[in-house]
Amino acid sequence: MRFTSIASGSSGNCTYVGSDNTHILIDAGTSKKRIQEGLNKLELDFDDLDAIFVTHEHVDHIGALHTILKKHNIPVYATDGTIQGIRKSDKKNEMTGSVFCPVQADKSLCVGDMIVNPMTISHDALEPCGYRIYCGDKKIGVATDLGCYTDYTVECLSGCDALLIEANHDVKMLQAGPYPYMLKNRILGDKGHLSNEKSGELLCKILNDKMKGVFLGHLSKDNNFPELAYETVRVAVDMGDNPYSSGDFPIMVANRAELSPVIEF
Repeated sequence: MRFTSIASGSSGNCTYVGSDNTHILIDAGTSKKRIQEGLNKLELDFDDLDAIFVTHEHVDHIGALHTILKKHNIPVYATDGTIQGIRKSDKKNEMTGSVFCPVQADKSLCVGDMIVNPMTISHDALEPCGYRIYCGDKKIGVATDLGCYTDYTVECLSGCDALLIEANHDVKMLQAGPYPYMLKNRILGDKGHLSNEKSGELLCKILNDKMKGVFLGHLSKDNNFPELAYETVRVAVDMGDNPYSSGDFPIMVANRAELSPVIEF
């Protein structure tokens, strides 16, 4: 399997998961050109994609979907609520002929040689979800836009070989920053975004002997720095109540505007 982030941040998100035979995207929230460039670096094109899975309908997760679907017949998988939100965003009726396939949390489906299992997440969208992807005995987890995590989240992400989790903001930067009070409260709330500290806390609960690498994703441009996210999570792992250290596996901050390193296993 190959796993990487094509783009990740508050301005746009797109993740690639693939095997020798099956290629999927999770979200298409950056520009079509940027996604094209990322796929080309993976020696792929849009016509190679078997599916696009969408986590929720916010523009930083579906921004390029309309233009992609105008020219490419790629099935789109999302929850009923997310599909409803995507259709509302289609002001120019660019997706009328597109194939939308409803998914439900904790109900697995097959795409090629992969099994995809959605998971419920806490975010201020219509029906958001994260995804667990299985191929043979390998498991990948993608969970961003988490206002909070629960025992259910930990259970869903346990046993992953690789992972992309949110490390959106530094709490002190956000609190001291220029955002309006209401927006700060939204981000800090249970349906907002996961802080660096909470990301490290969650990671400590789901580390395992199989872990090949972790991407920290969906960083805020205004309330975080890549170095700060990395260092906060690294310290949390090293100081946490777990048998692992941050040197046992790569921790990488997913690039905002270009392809991140590829995890292969």
